[in-house]
Amino acid sequence: MAGMGWILSIILGAIAGWIAEQIMKTNHGLLTNIILGILGAIVGNAILRMVMGTTAYGVIGQLIVAVIGACILIWGYRAIRGRG
Repeated sequence: MAGMGWILSIILGAIAGWIAEQIMKTNHGLLTNIILGILGAIVGNAILRMVMGTTAYGVIGQLIVAVIGACILIWGYRAIRGRG
C-alpha cells in the first residue's frame, strides 16, 4: 500500500481481509485478516502493474485492489490444499 502509513495500512488490511473473508466464505481471525489484506494489496498491485502498467491510487483504490488480491490468495491456498 504505497504512500500510506503503517497504521492506515493495518486498518485497510484488516478491512480488506475481512471483506475477502466474507466473499470467499472463510473464517479467519483479526491477525490473519490483517496479513491477508496487506499481502492481498501487494499481490493485487503487482498484477495491476503487470496488466495495466500502473497501480491503484487512493484509499478506495487500494482497498479494492487489496480485496481482489486477498481473494486470489484465498483461492490459491484452497487450490493448493485441495479444498475447492
